[in-house]
Amino acid sequence: MESGNLTWISEFVFLGLSQTWELQLFLFLVFLFVYTTTVLGNLLVMVTVILDSRLHTPMYFLLRNLAILDLCFSSVTAPKMLVDFLSEKKTISYQGCMAQIFFFHFLGGAMVFFLSVMAYDRLVAISRPLHYVTIMNTQLCVGLVVTAWMVGFVHSITQLALMLPLPFCGPNVLDNFYCDVPQVLRLACTDTSILELLMICNSGLLDVIWFFLLLTSYSVILVMLRSHSEQARRKAASTCTTHIIIVSMVFIPSIYLYARPFTTFSMDKAVSISHTVMTPMLNPMIYTLRNQEMQAAVKRLRRH
Repeated sequence: MESGNLTWISEFVFLGLSQTWELQLFLFLVFLFVYTTTVLGNLLVMVTVILDSRLHTPMYFLLRNLAILDLCFSSVTAPKMLVDFLSEKKTISYQGCMAQIFFFHFLGGAMVFFLSVMAYDRLVAISRPLHYVTIMNTQLCVGLVVTAWMVGFVHSITQLALMLPLPFCGPNVLDNFYCDVPQVLRLACTDTSILELLMICNSGLLDVIWFFLLLTSYSVILVMLRSHSEQARRKAASTCTTHIIIVSMVFIPSIYLYARPFTTFSMDKAVSISHTVMTPMLNPMIYTLRNQEMQAAVKRLRRH
């Protein structure tokens, strides 16, 4: 399709993680295992929370929704990456690329806000234990979950609205295994410096501020635990530590990718793998391994 002297590209080409067939086959097997583990792990969390009546509490309702987010988030990039490992030419249409960017930031934005919801849940549980169930009632929990998805949608649609008007006339090679704002923005046939600054503020700066606020919140929660009994303090500290690990795994790669100028660094692909593929797999493992109630519930589920 031509407009003036410009030829508009209809697809993008991924360089992927390797150009060597043997290594690609090995990576296919590795990431097939990772993605399968992600799907099964998060499904296990969802099914366990739904079927075990002892887990019908606000915290596990939120944990189930985090598992849904993790499963959807990894599914935006992992299936396409697995197909491309076995493909000679790794391409994605312009429309497919924009859709991948939308869903990636939609689910990522929802997860960032949702982690704040989980921090609020722990704050209420520790500061108002006698009123916890009343405050974190079903209506509020559903409202917070819906709000998280809406925040993710607004965040993503804002970025997409800034991306869609950009002209792409070549080159069309992305040094990555999925479409994301930093790589695609560099291929636009126009000056994108102001747009890049807006994107950094919309993603990177917000990530930094949100991460700092979450760490501060959990620090306040841990300080508040000093007035509780030793058993309650140990249990709550274990839960909060788990949350801090998850928050760090989500935010640190995101800050690295989006809170800086969109130039290429050697660590980019490794951090992207951690962000898109590894974290959704590790989240259910961490919650299950560090949570005795979840472990007991999984054992009860196996017996049935």
